[in-house]
Amino acid sequence: MTLTRRHFLPLFGSAMVFPPALAAGQGERLPVVAVLTGNVASDTDAERRIRAFREALPRLGWIENQNYRLEVRWPGPVLANQEACARELVALEPKVILVTNTAAARTLQRLTQAIPIVFVGLSDPVATGLVSSVARPSGNITGFALYEHSFSGKWLSLLKRLAPHLKEVSVLFNPETSPYAPFYIQAALEMGSKLFVSVKAVPVRDPDQIDPAILGTGASGNAGLIILPDGGFVSSNSAKIISAAAKHRVPTIFAVKNYVMRGGLMSYGPDLTAQFRDGAGYVDRILRGTRPSELPVQFATKFNLAINAKAADELGLPVPETLSLDAELIDD
Repeated sequence: MTLTRRHFLPLFGSAMVFPPALAAGQGERLPVVAVLTGNVASDTDAERRIRAFREALPRLGWIENQNYRLEVRWPGPVLANQEACARELVALEPKVILVTNTAAARTLQRLTQAIPIVFVGLSDPVATGLVSSVARPSGNITGFALYEHSFSGKWLSLLKRLAPHLKEVSVLFNPETSPYAPFYIQAALEMGSKLFVSVKAVPVRDPDQIDPAILGTGASGNAGLIILPDGGFVSSNSAKIISAAAKHRVPTIFAVKNYVMRGGLMSYGPDLTAQFRDGAGYVDRILRGTRPSELPVQFATKFNLAINAKAADELGLPVPETLSLDAELIDD
C-alpha cells in the first residue's frame, strides 16, 4: 500500500570532492557535524538509524575524522536532558546539527538562529512551528518529515478494518515529547465520527503509566489503540507498550514497522531509516554552502502497511483478504 506525497529532490548528486574551505589542514580544526537524538544509546533501532546516517556521509565525500568530526548525543526522552545536550552541542559551534525528534528540534530552534539544523523523522513541522512553509522554510531549519496529522485518520481506519468490532479507540502519547498530538487527535476524532468509533486522548508522561493506561483502554473489550509517532518516549518504551497491548488484548497500530517486527499488531508508515540517509544529503549540501532556507522540507513518498500475523491470531483477528493483499505479513 503506497501513497504519493511529494517527490524528493536528488540528494546524492553532490560532487565527490572535499570542499577546500572545509578540508582541514595540519593544525586546523575539523568542522563539526552534530547529532541530537531523543533516544538512549541502548536503543538498537535508533542506533541503526544513526549508523545509516554516518554510512551515507562517506558516499558524499565526508570522511569522519579526516574532513569532519561527528558529535552524537543520546539524552533520551527527558526534556531536561535534551536541553542540556542541545546547549552542549551549540557551544561546539558545529557547521550543522541533525536532530531526530520534535521536542529537541524546538529546543535547538530556541537556542540558535545561526547554526543550520536538519531534522529527520518528524511530524508536521509547520503545525508545530518549526518552519513557516514547507516549500520555503525561513530561518536556519529544514529537513524531512514522515507524517502529517491527517495520518491518524488513516491509522484509525486501518485498525477498524482489521478489528471491525471496535467501538472506541484511544490515542496514546506523551504530551511533553509529542507537542503535535492535538492535531493528530483532532484528525482521529473526525475519522471516528465517520466510522462511528469514539476517540479519546490518553496522555502518559512516565513509563510506569503505560500499563495502567492500556489496561484502562481495553476494559470494554471493544477498544483499540493508536500509538502516535514519537522518536523519544515511544521509541524508548516500545517494549512496554507492545507487551501491555498484548497482555490486555488491545488491538494496536503503530507508525513504525520495527514495532510490528517485535510483536506489535500492525503499522502504517514509511521507512524511517531512509530519512536518515536523506538527511545526510541535506547535511552535505549545507556543508558545501547551501542555506537551509534554500532546501524545502520534504515528506516521505511511500507508506507501507505491516501486520504481525501471529499477534493478530492471538487476538482472534483474522486478517481480511483486502488487507493481506496490500500488507507485509510478519509472523515472528
